[in-house]
Amino acid sequence: MMIRYQPRIRPSFPTPPRTDSHPQNAATRAVWAFSLYLVFGSPFAPARTVDAATPPNALIILADDCTFNDLPVYGGVNAKTPNLDQFAAEGMVFNHAYLAEAMCQPCRAELYTGQYPMRNGCAWNHSSSLSETQSIPHHLGKIGYRVGLAGKVHVAPRKAFPFEKVEGFEPACTHNPTRPHDLSSVREFITRSGDEPFCLVVALVDPHVPWVMGDASKYPPAELELPPNIADTELTREAFSRYLAEITYMDGQVGELLSMLDSTGHTEDTLVMFSSEQGSQFPGNKWTNWDTGLHTALIARWPGVVPRSVRTDALVQYADVLPTLVDVASGTVDTDAFDGTSFLPVLKQQTDTHRQYVYGVHNNVPEGPPYPVRSISNGTYRYIRNLSPDNLYIEKHVMGTQHETNVARNYWRTWVWDSTTSPDTYNLVRRYQHRPAETLYHTASDPYEMQNVIGSDSTASIRQELSTELDRWLESQGDPGIDQDTIATHRAAKQGNHLYRAPAAKSDSN
Repeated sequence: MMIRYQPRIRPSFPTPPRTDSHPQNAATRAVWAFSLYLVFGSPFAPARTVDAATPPNALIILADDCTFNDLPVYGGVNAKTPNLDQFAAEGMVFNHAYLAEAMCQPCRAELYTGQYPMRNGCAWNHSSSLSETQSIPHHLGKIGYRVGLAGKVHVAPRKAFPFEKVEGFEPACTHNPTRPHDLSSVREFITRSGDEPFCLVVALVDPHVPWVMGDASKYPPAELELPPNIADTELTREAFSRYLAEITYMDGQVGELLSMLDSTGHTEDTLVMFSSEQGSQFPGNKWTNWDTGLHTALIARWPGVVPRSVRTDALVQYADVLPTLVDVASGTVDTDAFDGTSFLPVLKQQTDTHRQYVYGVHNNVPEGPPYPVRSISNGTYRYIRNLSPDNLYIEKHVMGTQHETNVARNYWRTWVWDSTTSPDTYNLVRRYQHRPAETLYHTASDPYEMQNVIGSDSTASIRQELSTELDRWLESQGDPGIDQDTIATHRAAKQGNHLYRAPAAKSDSN
């Protein structure tokens, strides 16, 4: 039976045991829990303060191309993620976390630098940040942290991102199924002798295409509930099944990493963050400024500081993560170094607000012909401005490369074929390729942003508010608009000769 998707709102947290847990992990947690009781009293007592003399470790786990609301903790009804479900029950879930550009390299550069794409210089995929850009290794390294990166790299140049390389996970953009991951180097990095705290990023490459990992037989295509922004064709269902299998495979890796942290005795002194990165490689998600492109999962756990099993509606953006890490580590943040600001008060549940707006950009080169997009959201409404609305949107990966045979990509042709007989599919194809100059969505009631409400009298004031604020932000970033999304501009940036640069950084106080 073919089933369409009905999104759930704020699901309760299931709490199954971690799939790779073993007795010593339970014992470790029990010892730590008793120790915390002795030091801090009841587990229901107020969260402890951050001790600057003993800064915590940090572990950041990134998925790759995983639409946030395909995860059960965000309402997903298909994927099975017992480890992430358990992790969420142990920490704080951010309902409104975003990134500035829904493609791999720019969003990682934003996360690692605390700066928006224009400021750090990486405003396109497969390009380069400014050579003088400083990132996590610079900011945490100078206050005594060892900073490592395991897995996918996809940032440049090396001078701007001098992570210590940690082996064991796929460093390229796609998963090679002949090379299984290995935790030994990660364990060595975490347990290395010395008093230095560590910050480790483990950047997984799942569920990025080609979706070759995991057991797709657990997700029979005919039984899946497809989201409303994905056309219902047989080949799409097969591709979605493989994508879900790789989400579950990714979840298993998360479980292994958390169990390893348990076994090394570092669960209680480590701030762990998980994020799903941008949306999946289905039309309407990755490489777009819709919510399913820019909205990301963000879950944080820090025993004794971050409350258990809570959710926050605070708006945060990837640019806020590094200032938060610096704040956690030292209590002192150089606001002129970042576009983002620390959300440590949110983690400590001292406030449920952080920023008023989150911002988005899209430059289509080199993934297709120029198609620049800019956007802004307040968490309730999203305003999108398409700078070249008369152009046809083309994305070469989604639409299939020459001689493409992989099911992860060639489902697009079935959308085109099906659009000749299905009005629903035709509307999805048209929505993806032909976009008006401006759109406004009430994302709170329309999470897949299928209804443009910009012409309504009741939305005129919010449209004006968001448009004005977007103009202010673009000016503050020195964004040249259409001129940024050209082959020449991308080529120059890739070679380290950026044609357009933002003014000096100053933290966003929107």
